[in-house]
Amino acid sequence: MSLNKNNIRAVYPGSFDPITNGHICIAQRAAKIFDEVIVAVLINAQKNPSFSVEERQKMAEEALADFHNVRVCAFSGLLVNFIRSLDSRIIIRGLRAMSDFEYEFQMALMNRQLAPDIETFFIVTEPQYSYLSSSAVKDIFKFNGDISGMVPECVINRILLEGNVK
Repeated sequence: MSLNKNNIRAVYPGSFDPITNGHICIAQRAAKIFDEVIVAVLINAQKNPSFSVEERQKMAEEALADFHNVRVCAFSGLLVNFIRSLDSRIIIRGLRAMSDFEYEFQMALMNRQLAPDIETFFIVTEPQYSYLSSSAVKDIFKFNGDISGMVPECVINRILLEGNVK
């Protein structure tokens, strides 16, 4: 997909295992700032996700379907290489707490070392999502807790379909 030089494309990478309402909020806010937002679902052979990359991509597509300038795709390898392949120079990352900041700051500096032309933009989460993570959602579900305010309906349906989430 080719954009003219005035359009700004940003990439919001993550494992999205599964996508949460917090992720959706960050994507929605980024979509108000940038012309196009690519939600990039990470394929990481070193991780053991609960959902396949296809399932994670499908859930993200369904959850973000109402946002006309957001699209979802999967990627593997170095993020900076993927971003360049999309003709982008912007990484979007969400921050929940100071612990996120330390990790994200290190990653932003590493990406800056690898690709000085690529910038990282941090979006601080809304307070109601500051506790929310994909891991917490899966743990709450395992113990029969209510996850309805944490993830979109398509994720609840997928989790119920799976039955036993890792």
